[in-house]
Amino acid sequence: MAANRSTTADRRARIEEMRRAEQSRERRNRILTIGVSAVVVLSLVGFGGWVLTKENDKKEQQEAAAKAPIKDEKSWDAKKLTRNHVTTPVKYEMTPPVGGDHNPVWQNCNGDVYDKPVDDTNAVHALEHGAVWVTYNKKAAPADVEKLSAKVKKTPYSLMSPVDGQSGAIMLSAWGKQVTVDGASDPRVDAFFTKYVNGPQTPEPGAACTGGVGQ
Repeated sequence: MAANRSTTADRRARIEEMRRAEQSRERRNRILTIGVSAVVVLSLVGFGGWVLTKENDKKEQQEAAAKAPIKDEKSWDAKKLTRNHVTTPVKYEMTPPVGGDHNPVWQNCNGDVYDKPVDDTNAVHALEHGAVWVTYNKKAAPADVEKLSAKVKKTPYSLMSPVDGQSGAIMLSAWGKQVTVDGASDPRVDAFFTKYVNGPQTPEPGAACTGGVGQ
């Protein structure tokens, strides 16, 4: 009888010990889970802060670039660049033209790259809508043309085409603005895009760059 009571007491003691061990494991697991969750949350907060800081830095750099002057850039008085719609040829005072009377229909400029010359009067209408027009002649290096083509294709409100009669190998034009660059890697390329793609010089900001003339 005494042996049975001893066996029962031992069993209860083992069960109690197992229960305490299980409770201890559960506490450790809860603490571990809370700790891991805290680390994950802190990591996400830190990463989010890093991303936000990076985006803010990028925005500040773009704003600074938009305000900074571009070396050797030529400008024309936007108020003196006429904006009449005409269906006859127009003689422009600069090549490529940066403004003036133009065709009623614009050249498509939603990242469009043309391997043949486009009509100046259609391209000028695209500039009026806020496009940057990248042009090149036969002196331009094929690698530069390829790199600029890739940039234009991913940039709405831009277009690219050859202009054999221009003075520089590679030129960038916006309404009333123009610059000749040394190549596709010239920092003025990014500066010009940042400043003038649908920029403050645009007479008709937000106007369409699709639904016009294409090749």
